[in-house]
Amino acid sequence: MHVLDMPPCRAALHSMRILVASSNPGKLLEYHAMADMAAPHTAGPAIELALFPDFACLPAFEESAPTFAENAAGKALHYSRFAADPVIADDSGLVVPTLGGAPGVNSARYAGPGASDSDRVGKLLRELREKNVTGRAASFVCVLALAHAGNLQAAWSDRVEGVLLEEPRGAGGFGYDPIFFYPPQGKTFAEIPREEKNLLSHRGKAFRKLLTYLASNS
Repeated sequence: MHVLDMPPCRAALHSMRILVASSNPGKLLEYHAMADMAAPHTAGPAIELALFPDFACLPAFEESAPTFAENAAGKALHYSRFAADPVIADDSGLVVPTLGGAPGVNSARYAGPGASDSDRVGKLLRELREKNVTGRAASFVCVLALAHAGNLQAAWSDRVEGVLLEEPRGAGGFGYDPIFFYPPQGKTFAEIPREEKNLLSHRGKAFRKLLTYLASNS
């Protein structure tokens, strides 16, 4: 839970500030929502999450490794050298086995620089059609890493399994959510309310592992 939402006595006695290695306020809001949802079920310190100060002014970390784990750990380590507080960083994406694991670590860059979410979805659907792919199983994968002062503390991974549709459905979510159909709910990730998606998603599950780690090491 965000420290400002905690009872004053607990926040004052037992809180932790963690920086998110990002300048994206949308990602921070997502982490806040996940922390707030998990708080009633997770013991441990109150967590204050904040964007990295002056993130754009720091030397950038190039996410060029071939795995989610290497990118997440490398990013967390890199930015932790510029802050006194612990830093979290994640790398996530969509993995399609019948496309050799693509788009994978290149999920955000799949359609080239400056491409929109719809551009990336469009390219993926075209590739599936052009290659006559019949297997449409896919996974969202996330690796979340925690580092402090240039030392990697821990990393967690999780995934969620689904099926790719032939056309987008739903107005919510982002990225590949409109074509990622989640069978247990009978909906795409873009059709599932954000609060519910945070419970089901790869990033939500990895983040709850982080909170469990903090609770057991506080």
